[in-house]
Amino acid sequence: MCGIFAIYCPRDGSCVEKFKLQQAIKYSRLQKHRGPDFHGYYQNEQTGDILCHERLAIMDLGCIQPIQGTQPDHQVIHNGEIYNHHKLRTTVLKEYSMSTTCDSEVIIFLYEKLRSGEICSLLDGVFAFALIYGDEFMAARDPIGVKPLYYGVDEKGRYMFSSEMKVIEKLCGKNELTAFPPGHYWTPSEGFVQYYKPAWLDYTLAAEPMDLKAIRETLIEATVKRLMSDAPIGVLLSGGLDSSLVSSIAVRRMRELGMPIRSFSIGLDETSPDLLAARKVAAFLGTEHHECTFTVEEGISILKKLIWHLETYDVTSVRASTPMYFLSKKISDLGIKVVLSGEGADEIFGGYLYFHNAPNDEEFQKETIRRVCLLSTADCLRADKSCMANHIEVRVPFLDKQFLNIAMLTAPQHKRPMEKDGRSVEKWILRKAFDVPENPYLPEEILWRQKEQFSDGVGYNWIDQLMEYCTKQVTDEQMATAAQKFPHNTPHTKEAYFIREVFHEHFGSDAAARTVLKWIPKWQANQDPSGRANQVHQKSIVQSKKTTENGHSAVLTQGLADKDSA
Repeated sequence: MCGIFAIYCPRDGSCVEKFKLQQAIKYSRLQKHRGPDFHGYYQNEQTGDILCHERLAIMDLGCIQPIQGTQPDHQVIHNGEIYNHHKLRTTVLKEYSMSTTCDSEVIIFLYEKLRSGEICSLLDGVFAFALIYGDEFMAARDPIGVKPLYYGVDEKGRYMFSSEMKVIEKLCGKNELTAFPPGHYWTPSEGFVQYYKPAWLDYTLAAEPMDLKAIRETLIEATVKRLMSDAPIGVLLSGGLDSSLVSSIAVRRMRELGMPIRSFSIGLDETSPDLLAARKVAAFLGTEHHECTFTVEEGISILKKLIWHLETYDVTSVRASTPMYFLSKKISDLGIKVVLSGEGADEIFGGYLYFHNAPNDEEFQKETIRRVCLLSTADCLRADKSCMANHIEVRVPFLDKQFLNIAMLTAPQHKRPMEKDGRSVEKWILRKAFDVPENPYLPEEILWRQKEQFSDGVGYNWIDQLMEYCTKQVTDEQMATAAQKFPHNTPHTKEAYFIREVFHEHFGSDAAARTVLKWIPKWQANQDPSGRANQVHQKSIVQSKKTTENGHSAVLTQGLADKDSA
């Protein structure tokens, strides 16, 4: 995983000055945390186009980017992983002789052969890349936006592309700056072109019958392919359904391969809901389990640094990224570079508690599509940036293209919450797909456990005391004039105001503020994003008490992540 920065100079005379390479390198180093292993650069002397790369070595550990094609002016930089690169080398690209085993290399050779943005559709993986092919230039982003990418145009007409906004905000913020749309590529002649147009974008086509075997097998395949690495791998294990399933699948395959199996979880203390459940899952799976704790004071102390890394003022993202930042730091200190995680399942299957309130199947399906399409602004952004702050790559099997095709086209009536032991259970279809008594993937109380938001699951005091702290930092007078100071996405709570003010200190342009979308639950009177704000969660607490009084395990309803990030 890496950081990329690319500059294109128009050939029509509108670009009045070529960008200096040394200046480009300086700006690229603002994201050096994304790639501490190597940094490389290339400038086309004729056109002035530039490629800069900060590398976290995962595949072919000695490889340095940009990677050259068959000619010196054929170059590519890439952030992400191409899981089918071996297949491409032996099929579509079999006539080419390549110099590395790095997965990124296939991108420039695909372009040499096809000379079209449609190469993106041949790539199975996640990516943000930019390439130079002589006088030609192209940039692209993966289908869902798992990898971040920003686009801007500076006042001298130069086009810029970077993994993180901070690289180009001061250059482009007064002119044009936006997030590069997922599932698109860009060329000077075509502009933005949408190459990813899956059938599931049309909600009326979600009519497939429930196929538990297909769901199970495609998720297994998606997880196994993401074990591709020349660097050490771990699993994020929050103890919730999504991360636990990914961990269980990965552990089975890693054990077959003789690979070490390490799992990681975090909480405020040893009694945090996440740590209790994760401990149980780790014991069941037999992993080498590591726990991390942080204090509320420590969380508050890193907020300014964290928001600089996240490049968002979305309250949900900041709440959930704080524990993930501390956990990724511990993982990095242990020498792990890659972790698997459970992002995307709640969007695909309507797992957030507010989905219980969906008025009908049609609206349920529309909301799952909307949420998946917005992952690049929320869970994917949070997972990538909070972990890449400590140079850790996060891989997300639920967002595999094949798995998405199966799950998203399943008729919505099969994905809505269903009854289980007297209560309505979200993501019933996913749980049932892995409910295999003869060869269990998880303990039953984990498989059927209700979730809370990740920021809740690490310990309720985190959000409560964060809100209390922020309230003390913001006056009533400031709140009264919030709309004047922040007309776009005006903060409506003191917590949101405080976070927004910190963001504004780092990124002062209006364009930067417009890159952010706020995560707000639907069909819920209380707009606080915490899972505890939903009545379904409150009912589960009552059920938990009854279950405990009857002498059964309370883990089932102690809950995990409404946004199961780990």
